[in-house]
Amino acid sequence: MSMAETLTKYLHTQDVPYDLLHHPHTATSMQAAQAAHVPGDWVAKTVLLEDDDGYVMAVLPATHRIDLGELHRQMHRRLGLATEAELTSLFMDCEVGAVPPIGRVYGIDTIVDDSLAEQAEVYFDAGDHEQLVHVSGEVFGTLLGDVEYAHFSHRA
Repeated sequence: MSMAETLTKYLHTQDVPYDLLHHPHTATSMQAAQAAHVPGDWVAKTVLLEDDDGYVMAVLPATHRIDLGELHRQMHRRLGLATEAELTSLFMDCEVGAVPPIGRVYGIDTIVDDSLAEQAEVYFDAGDHEQLVHVSGEVFGTLLGDVEYAHFSHRA
């Protein structure tokens, strides 16, 4: 598979500089960081959550684990993990588990862990398990748009 078409179009309309970094097939964001030889703190992983009000994309470093309790408190929502079937239907141009963290292109509310805002460089899944998109931290913030930032994860 190649970069998700939705993401490709969005990156081109935003006219931002980015690189694609190819790596051997991996199953997790942390494995992708290791395979691509980049720090795991620089790799943004996406966790799709849901409740009766809809979906939320939580974005955090590959080195971190989400703290659902803290996220519940901050968002005043009882979010749970979305199913694989939901991921497949929402992100039809992505492989399951390789969803780009740019919720606005998929119409999904996004919350980003504060620790990613501190990174000078950010890498994220391109929609498959063999490529990472590389942008500066500043460009990443621009791509995310108007999202909420909060502290909801801890180092794994």
